[in-house]
This record gives sequence, structure tokens and C-alpha cells, in this order.
Amino acid sequence: MIRVIIADDHAIVRQGLCRVIALAPDMELAGEVKNGWEMLERMAGDPFDLLLLDLTMPGPHGIELIKRIRKEDKDLHILVLSMHTECQFVSGAIKAGANGYLTKDSDPDSILAAAREVAAGGNVIAPELASRLLFEPESVSGQGTWGKLSEREFEIFLKFAAGRAVSDIAADLGLSPKTVSTHKYRIMQKLGVNSVSELIHYAYSNKLLNPP
Repeated sequence: MIRVIIADDHAIVRQGLCRVIALAPDMELAGEVKNGWEMLERMAGDPFDLLLLDLTMPGPHGIELIKRIRKEDKDLHILVLSMHTECQFVSGAIKAGANGYLTKDSDPDSILAAAREVAAGGNVIAPELASRLLFEPESVSGQGTWGKLSEREFEIFLKFAAGRAVSDIAADLGLSPKTVSTHKYRIMQKLGVNSVSELIHYAYSNKLLNPP
């Protein structure tokens, strides 16, 4: 039996995935979490086999969360289910330690097939995303100016865009507030924005965050 944890901040998505898992006789729901802190706490709980992970939750999330999970359990099977189709998200998640990457509009059969493949130790990327990674390598660096950001800058950029304060981001990532502020300055320079409100607008305009 494959024990599954669902990590997503949207209740309707969690409910939908619960129904999908209920269709599989070889899977059972081991729990649900709605933010990065709950996910990290859950790592100390009862063992499970597969994590279905959203990339943009409150608290530690995305690449940083995958890296933290990997420090706790290097063998856990992680399947990302995300709205983001940009190559930088896909490539970053896989490099951080995810075993698979699907989009949230994947049909239930595809999700179950990918979940089984990942739980068995395989690797899965949605075909349309794999094709882009293979045949459009230039897109891995991102679209528009946000492709100029380093992996760490991109992670911090998403947190600022989600409304996180400097002190909160520093705590999330284990950095000093001064270091986060330095990253913020460089990010704003690279993106050509002059305020956090412009940075947030930039993120939504480029579809890098879920709409509020």
C-alpha cells in the first residue's frame, strides 16, 4: 500500500486529490498539510511513501522546501503538482530533489500513473514539459527578465511577491535579514522595479504566482 501525503494550500485541490487517491486500491491517504511549516513538522510523524507537493504554499515552499525535505529523508518519493509550466520551475524542482513534475490540470489517470511510477522509484515529467526542457533549453533560464535571477534570488523573489516580510523570509531560509535585504536590492535591480508593490505586480503579470 502506497501511503500518500498531500501538501497544498487550497482546500479544493486537496479534496480533489483525496478523491483521486480514493480511486486507487493500492493507495491510502496518510495526511494533508496546507503550508510549508506543517509539511516540515509532518516529516517527524508516521512514515509515508509519497508526497504530492504544490510549489507555492505559505511558509517554506518551492525549491527551498524540497531541499529541506530531502535533508530529512533522502529516499522520500516526491511528485510535484503545480500550476507553473515555466521551465525554471520544473528544472529547479527536479534539481532540488523532486522525482516527478505534473501540472495541476493533469487528468486523474495521469496523476495515479505518475504517482505509482514515482513511488516505485521512477521519474516522471509531464510530456509537454519534458519536450520543452529538451527542445527549448534556452527557456530553462526563464522568460523575460526574471530569467536573470539566480536560484536563491528567484526563491526570495517569490516570497516577497507573496507578501512575506524580510524577517519572515530570513527565518524561512535560515538567512540574516541583512542578507535578505541585499538579495531584495539585487532582485529589484534585475527586474527593473522600484518597490515591493511593483515586484508583486510583476510576479502576477508574468503568472509566477496564483492570483489572489
